[in-house]
Amino acid sequence: MRKPVVTNSTKNNVSILDVASTAGVSTATVSRVINNPQSTKKSSREAVEDAIRKLGYIPNGAARALSSRNSRIISAIIPTIDHSIFAQGIQALQSYLHSSGYQLLIGSTNYDPKQEYALCQNFLVQQVAGIIMMGETHLPDCVELLNREHTPFVNTGTYSPDSKEYCVGFDNAAAAAKATQYLVSLGHVEFAMIAGITENNDRAVNRVKGVREELKRHGIGLPQNRLLERDYEVDQGREAFRLLMQNKHPPTAILCGNDVLGYGAILEAQRLGVSIPHDVSVMGFDDLALSRHLQPSLTTVHVPTREMWCKAADTLFALMKGKEAPRAVEIEVNLVVRESTSGPKTAK
Repeated sequence: MRKPVVTNSTKNNVSILDVASTAGVSTATVSRVINNPQSTKKSSREAVEDAIRKLGYIPNGAARALSSRNSRIISAIIPTIDHSIFAQGIQALQSYLHSSGYQLLIGSTNYDPKQEYALCQNFLVQQVAGIIMMGETHLPDCVELLNREHTPFVNTGTYSPDSKEYCVGFDNAAAAAKATQYLVSLGHVEFAMIAGITENNDRAVNRVKGVREELKRHGIGLPQNRLLERDYEVDQGREAFRLLMQNKHPPTAILCGNDVLGYGAILEAQRLGVSIPHDVSVMGFDDLALSRHLQPSLTTVHVPTREMWCKAADTLFALMKGKEAPRAVEIEVNLVVRESTSGPKTAK
């Protein structure tokens, strides 16, 4: 029977006195920082927060550990609430948890591991029974904290069979490679990519990796001026597409880090009078509902978001009950071919 590994059990007994001593302040100051941080000086607040992080202090940790055994609350931490792919997953998860008698707490990080760590601290104080997180880019302190507090967690949106952490998702590099291989099969050799911001985002990193490796396998390069990182926003996709098409030798195929960037590319192409797919093919990723309704409709990688989040909940349920659970669960993704892709002009 697998259980979360306790990395340093001696920290379970950290008290508010320890935090105060390490920070060089009174216990009253520690209490104010925890309960009303704006009422304390910045220097004191930073000293206390640093001590809490180093010591791994959780208010009422013993009571929390005891209460969480019977907690009916699960938390989910996502990068942002602005993108519909995460909204779909959270909606499916909430319905699934509700049918099993659980409530859901949601937090968003804006792709900031430090914010994720702070959310985990707060959720532990609220006695959650388990946590589902997006991706595998976590601070070591965050993972250590959850293990130390015996709080099971599952990564979703990624599939890493060699990881020590539990995960339910898919191989982002392999999925991006599959999309790339399809465009190569159509005859494209001039490629570009509008990727998501790769900093603190392992999914974006692996999608870029998958594209690069597949192109390399076919003897095709991806010059740096044809790889643009952008926020997952329509206007960012438009701006990136415009820059790419200004190249002396513009690409004939553009892979986008998600569908939203693909929408921007298609909209900007229409404004510029660039024909999709006759002048340039555009590939998305996620298969959002709007993708099939665009003109032209968007070729993309379909991610079964609802299935993925519900299976992540199943893994978490097993861990919460101390049962055996697979370390990694792979969700199948597939290519959906629509109107935004075809062979290049030279191949026709």
